[in-house]
Amino acid sequence: MAKPKQDAKPKPAAKPKQDAKPNDKPIDKTSRPIVIDGTDHIAGRLSSNVAKLLLEGNRVTVVNSEKIMISGRKNSIVGEYNKFLEISSILHPKHGPFHPRRPDTILSRMVRGMLPRKKPSGTEALKRLRVHVGVPKDVKTLGKIQIEKAKIRKSSSSYTTMGELGRNVGWN
Repeated sequence: MAKPKQDAKPKPAAKPKQDAKPNDKPIDKTSRPIVIDGTDHIAGRLSSNVAKLLLEGNRVTVVNSEKIMISGRKNSIVGEYNKFLEISSILHPKHGPFHPRRPDTILSRMVRGMLPRKKPSGTEALKRLRVHVGVPKDVKTLGKIQIEKAKIRKSSSSYTTMGELGRNVGWN
């Protein structure tokens, strides 16, 4: 016994694809960067805010990276970092991983960890980041901002600076 054919329903027409939204603001590579003074900022909070600014297409320059604070006791922070420094290749330590010791490279590595660096957006964002120890001459004239959400809330004795960490693990 054969089943009677049902009336074939017409397929709805495919929806036309909407055009991709163009970026609201075009990225101008000659535009002035956002200069952030890292003095008395908590490292993790500053890094996450910088990563967000970079992903939005801004050029960001962080100055005074040696004055950025890490919360916690100096002994525990330096101890944890020394444990981190022990990680190396079994075959040959020259093959990596490479551990930053300078405050500016430590911060740029922290920001890199908060970016999707294996995607094109993340690699482009990382290229727009500059981190400096102190304030270089070409950035002195630009206005510096501070991120209020990333500022320390207790006295500075409760924190360790990136400069102290760097000096204890082999910088200078």
